[in-house]
Amino acid sequence: MPSSDNPSGQRIEQAFAYCPRCGTPNATPGSIPFQCGDCGLAIYFGPVAAVGGLVVDEQNRLLLVRRARDPGKHQWGLPGGFVDRGETAYEALAREIQEETQLILCHHELLTTGPNLYTHTGATADVLDMFFVCRVVATHPVELAASELCEYRWCVPDEEILGNMAFPSNRIAVELWLSRRVSDGGAPAVPEKQ
Repeated sequence: MPSSDNPSGQRIEQAFAYCPRCGTPNATPGSIPFQCGDCGLAIYFGPVAAVGGLVVDEQNRLLLVRRARDPGKHQWGLPGGFVDRGETAYEALAREIQEETQLILCHHELLTTGPNLYTHTGATADVLDMFFVCRVVATHPVELAASELCEYRWCVPDEEILGNMAFPSNRIAVELWLSRRVSDGGAPAVPEKQ
């Protein structure tokens, strides 16, 4: 899931030292929107959309995945990623879960959304995260995308795992799921698949 606890990169709007259309120097780096004084190009730096899946099995355990690369290398997270151009949030969720775990999504329910930051290659961008509680056609076998993930676990996350989450937004979503799971007496957080 895209986000960063400690963004150390330059804000994306500050990286625009020149107009990308005509090359005119930017007189006000960091301004939102970027507005070129020569050609009039305007860039608003709106947030990019990302999805995360809280995949729940028949025993009401959550699927957590350990990241194989930065950001958050060797820390726990949720299957998910950025929404591609032309995709709905649901399409992105189904695609990301399948790409990362080979599991096929059959049910989803929006849990929460929230703003976040994502730092990659030295630039920090705003992100709108959307988290869904999900059911899949079958919970096994899980086959991880080795270029992105190195381990998975079906569990009810404890403080040790929560303290080792790659992204604060993932932890917030998991804690919300846990609070609803407890308040429902351990009942499934989403309806059983039909």
